[in-house]
Amino acid sequence: MVDLTNKGPLGFNKFNAVEMATKIASGETTSEAIVSDCLERIKVRDPDIGAWKYIDPAYVLEQARTLDKTPHKGMLHGVPIGIKDNLDTVDMPTEYGTTIYPGFRPKKDTLTVATLRAAGAVILGKTVTSEFAGPYPGPTLNPHDTNRSPGVSSMGSAAGVADYMVPLANGTQTGGSVIRPAALCGVYGYKGSFNHLDGSGIKHLKPSIDTLGHFARSIDDLELMRCVLTGSKFKTLGSENKIKPRIGICKTDQWHAASLETVKMIDICHTVLTDVGVSITEIDLPAPFTKVMEKAFDDIRLWELFIAHEEEIKHHLHEFSPWLQGVVKHAEQYTDQTYTEALEEAKGARSILRVIFESVDVLITPGALGEAPTNLKGMPVNNFNNLWTLMYVPCVNLPAFTGPNNLPVGLQIVGPQDQDKRTLEVALWVDQMIAKHFEAYPVPIYQ
Repeated sequence: MVDLTNKGPLGFNKFNAVEMATKIASGETTSEAIVSDCLERIKVRDPDIGAWKYIDPAYVLEQARTLDKTPHKGMLHGVPIGIKDNLDTVDMPTEYGTTIYPGFRPKKDTLTVATLRAAGAVILGKTVTSEFAGPYPGPTLNPHDTNRSPGVSSMGSAAGVADYMVPLANGTQTGGSVIRPAALCGVYGYKGSFNHLDGSGIKHLKPSIDTLGHFARSIDDLELMRCVLTGSKFKTLGSENKIKPRIGICKTDQWHAASLETVKMIDICHTVLTDVGVSITEIDLPAPFTKVMEKAFDDIRLWELFIAHEEEIKHHLHEFSPWLQGVVKHAEQYTDQTYTEALEEAKGARSILRVIFESVDVLITPGALGEAPTNLKGMPVNNFNNLWTLMYVPCVNLPAFTGPNNLPVGLQIVGPQDQDKRTLEVALWVDQMIAKHFEAYPVPIYQ
C-alpha cells in the first residue's frame, strides 16, 4: 500500500485513538499537542484530498486546551474525532453535502455527537459527505492516489483517517457508505448492527435501513468508539473467545463483478485460514437473497428517502443532482403496499440468514469490487455491501491486502445481527492470522 506517513507532517497524529487516550491520561502529552499535529497535517494535505468540509482551527485548539484543564471526562478525553457532515453539530455548520443548507447551524447535536462530546472527544471538524449522504460522487479524492475515488458517502471520514489527519471519524451507511470507503482508502471500518448505534437526531434518517459506523487505523479503536456510543466498558480485543471461529466464505450473486485481485484475495484467505485449522464453509445464498436485492432494497431505500426529504423535494428539487432527481421521480410511483411488501421480503431473508449463522460465526466477503476506481464520477452498479446493510448485520473492513497498483483491497467480515463485539473479535483474529502467515501487513496480492 502507498505509504502515507511520509506525505506530510507526522507527530502525535501518527498514533491511533487508544494510544492517544493513554498518552493524554498518563500526562505524556496533551490534547492540544495532538490536535496541533492533526491541524498541521490537514493544512498540508487536505488541499489535495478535500476530506474536510469545515474546520475552525482556533476553536478546535480551544476545545483541546479546555479539556487539558478539565478532569477526565471519559474514554475519549482529548482525542480528536471527525464528524460526517450529515450529523448535526450545534457549534459547527451542517450542510448535508448539498447547496441547500449553506452555513446551516442546527439547534442541537445528534445523539452520536453529544455522546462523543460527553466522553471527552475533541470535535475536530465536519468531514465531506456526498449529497444527502447518497451514492452520487462528491469532491473528496483518494489519499493513496488522487486520480481515484475514495468511495461514497462517508468519503471525507475515510480519507481523513487514512491520511493521518484524525484517528477516528464516524460515518453512516445506507448501502455501502462505510465499508466501501474503508476498503478503497485502506482503513479499518465498522458498520454496526441495525440500531446498535443510536441514530437519534439524524435529520434525513431512513428509519428501516440507515446504520451508523466509523473508521479507524486499528480494530481496538473501532471497539473503543463502539463502547463509547453504546455505553459499554472498553477492553482491548483479543483476550476472549479463544476457540477458532467457524468461517463461511460468501461470494454473493455479485461475484461476477469482482476484480481479479478480489478473487485472488478470497482464495488466499481460504488457504491461510485452512492452514491454521479453521473450519471453512462455502456459503451459497439461496434465491430469496437475490430477489430481495433486485427490488426490495431500492423499494425501501427510495420510499424512505422520498419521505425523509419531503420538504426539500417540494422546494428545492431543481437543485438536486441528476441522480437524486431521477430517484425522486421513480419513488413517486411507489405505494404503501410496495413499501410494505419490500419490508416483508427483507424480513424473510433475515430469517434465512439467522439459520445460516447457526453453522458459521462470521462470513468473509469482499469489501469492494477491487482497488479504487479511476472514474471519479462513476456510480458502481454492483457492490458487496447493500445486502448486508439490508440484513441488519455488523460488518468490518480489514485493510489487509493490496492489489496490482499497490492500492488497498478490502476484506469484509460479516457477523450475526447484534453480535457486534464478537464480530470485531473475530475480525481481529482473522487480521492477525493473515499478518502472521505472511509476516507482512498489508499483503501484496501480486508478489
